[in-house]
Amino acid sequence: MRTYIKDIPQKKDQQVEICGFVEKFRDQKSVQFIIIRDITGAVQVTVDKATQEALLETTQKLTTHSFVRVQGKVVENSYVKLGGVEIVPENFVIESIAETLPIDEGSNIDQKMDFRWVDLRSQKNAFMMKVQTLFVQSAREFLLQNGFLEMHSPKIISHPSESGSDLFTLDYFGEKAYLTQSPQFYKQMAMASGLDRIFEIGPVLRAEKSFTNRHTTEFTGIDLEMSWVEGLEDVMQMEERMIEYAFTKVKDVYGDDIQKHFGVELVVPKLPFPRYTMEKAIEILQDLDYDIEFGEDFATEHEKALGEYLVKKNGHEFYFITDYPADFRAFYQKRHEGKNITQSYDLYYKGMEITTGSLREHRYEKLLQQALAHGNSQENIQFYLDFFKFGCAPHGGFGIGLDRITMLMLNLSSLKESMYIFRGPTRFNP
Repeated sequence: MRTYIKDIPQKKDQQVEICGFVEKFRDQKSVQFIIIRDITGAVQVTVDKATQEALLETTQKLTTHSFVRVQGKVVENSYVKLGGVEIVPENFVIESIAETLPIDEGSNIDQKMDFRWVDLRSQKNAFMMKVQTLFVQSAREFLLQNGFLEMHSPKIISHPSESGSDLFTLDYFGEKAYLTQSPQFYKQMAMASGLDRIFEIGPVLRAEKSFTNRHTTEFTGIDLEMSWVEGLEDVMQMEERMIEYAFTKVKDVYGDDIQKHFGVELVVPKLPFPRYTMEKAIEILQDLDYDIEFGEDFATEHEKALGEYLVKKNGHEFYFITDYPADFRAFYQKRHEGKNITQSYDLYYKGMEITTGSLREHRYEKLLQQALAHGNSQENIQFYLDFFKFGCAPHGGFGIGLDRITMLMLNLSSLKESMYIFRGPTRFNP
């Protein structure tokens, strides 16, 4: 039976079987030192050439990153840095010989993406996946504790959703279909179904021809929707509580290792997060000598400057910006009565947007009016409008980019590093 390497120090003087790949191989005159790593850690396997000659026929074929299976005895050795133990092998099987690796630590990010399966073998990248897994697990745990149901909405739709400009198209048995930009419409259908509180963790696909370090054509979103909200505060409080809960879990389990691998002290954000209206944010930027007026959307330089100012001012890495003009927000976002201002927000982390949230317009006639004013064809979105014909509770929700928050949490330079496999305008392999 296989033993994970993390458990080897507790198996002194016992027979074990380990499985993993060769991280390092030193073939010296009288001894071979083989460092084998699995997803849980690394251990030294020591072959004495004088007493274990029968194994040499196998071990001399070894290359780094070959996958092996080793049976042997765990022996205490205070000179060994990896847990003070080593394995003296009795049987050594090479399951797969590795050719010379096509990338190394000095390779550029795009070369690493070409061979992502090899790149992910690094201890740092494997650990990033562990952090992301725990964050998702913790977010899901929080939502389930707060009465949310998990849903899984379709990613193939018959008509454009939200807007038609950044949708992927495909042939669906002879008919034109689209890959959905988000589960937004189906989240709202759940509210019309009386499901009250739902969430989804799944793929988001956007045909945006953008080449920045924070954009991708496919990412993982954490989306939720909740009924019977009294106002935008209900939605913002739910999100900040979820983030505080998930960050606490990640900090407790992996805080020291995040510092070790990424040189980052993970800060659990205090509640409540700072809140600013769009109007106030514009005033701050104007005071910082930026030429911007209310009614204009933020450019990247504005977001960066505002983030540097507010994070320093508040000593807090998160902040909300609320009350955006309707002209550059989604048509389904609820307006303040009599104003062209949405009851919406963006959540920023370290100066970068990670979330868009809002109250939703749940009244059919008002929703239709807003949709048409945004240039939508009623025919294209009638399937969505139909959700509100038979009654719907007041509701709101948000969507958060998992890969972007991972990137910021670990101070990575690009989304390419924070995703299992990256997709961009010019990359759809591997």
